[in-house]
Amino acid sequence: MRKIIHIDMDAFFASVEQRDNPELQGKPIAVGYAGERGVVAAASYEARKFGVFSAMSSKIALRKCPHLIFVRPRFEAYGQVSRQIRDIFYEYTDLVEPLSLDEAYLDVTENKIGMPSATLIAQAIKKKIFEQTQLTASAGISINKFLAKIASDYQKPNGLYAILPEQAEAFVESLPIQKIHGIGKVTAQKMQKLGISTGGDLKKWEKTDLIQKFGKVGLWYYDIARAVDNRAVNPHRIRKSLGTENTFAHDLTSLAEMQAELSKLAHSLLASLQKRKVFGRTLTLKVKFADFSTITRSKTLGYYIDNEMLMKKIYEELLQNFDADHAQVRLLGLQISNLDNEEMGIKSGVQLTLDF
Repeated sequence: MRKIIHIDMDAFFASVEQRDNPELQGKPIAVGYAGERGVVAAASYEARKFGVFSAMSSKIALRKCPHLIFVRPRFEAYGQVSRQIRDIFYEYTDLVEPLSLDEAYLDVTENKIGMPSATLIAQAIKKKIFEQTQLTASAGISINKFLAKIASDYQKPNGLYAILPEQAEAFVESLPIQKIHGIGKVTAQKMQKLGISTGGDLKKWEKTDLIQKFGKVGLWYYDIARAVDNRAVNPHRIRKSLGTENTFAHDLTSLAEMQAELSKLAHSLLASLQKRKVFGRTLTLKVKFADFSTITRSKTLGYYIDNEMLMKKIYEELLQNFDADHAQVRLLGLQISNLDNEEMGIKSGVQLTLDF
């Protein structure tokens, strides 16, 4: 039986800003941009009390909290703190699976300090993080990743919660369906229409019925309703995609404007790919219009998309699928997927393209 810890930093970006600027402590702040098209990247707990959350438009955030303070993001600073925190994890185990800058899974079934209690290890990690960074973290402890993730969110901020093996199924049965990690808002609404309001309700459904209603993911719902998750903590988890996007201060209304902005995005995306030594075969174009409707178009090649000329050829082809000269576009994005990672030693033997 595994002993898994999920560590999740509390309001990470916002907490770093409050730590580094004492004048912001205790005040509602949002990391992001306050402009008409701005988006909240992170919100302090003081801001969350007013209903301000990440991914919310800055306009709505200010409507909910007129005295909200916007702070421009400093990703270099967040990355530095994240590396500090990760170094602490490795003092206890090499089985660390980072999910983002501010959260990770740790498998401490067998650990470097010989501690039999995962809860005591989580307490020690939280204490060391605070001593070294002056930031708080929440920790969830359980027998698998699914339960540990739920547990870390259970007593935020600065929480510590363990779901013991004998409690696991009853705990999931009592959860409102929208609180179960892996079930999004739309799926939760669909489940509620089917009479599924709790984990206990979900558990009553047969596997075949869940697959019929939800597709292959129905297998996952069947297992988590029984607190089953056999995924191992993977310290070599491979990124599935890499992308970049931009929301514009004013809508783009012509194909020429879109092409100019996509050229900048392609340059940035290629630089990120080269920095990480990853290569991909699928390019996806994302377009969000003034009415917030969104479309995506993708093309997959039999070889790597590894230069701007090729990237440009693909996104210009994808642009032909709609009338760009009569659109009002507020956001454009490019994403590369079907990745191969040179650092991980993964070789697919596909044809490479050359700049000439």
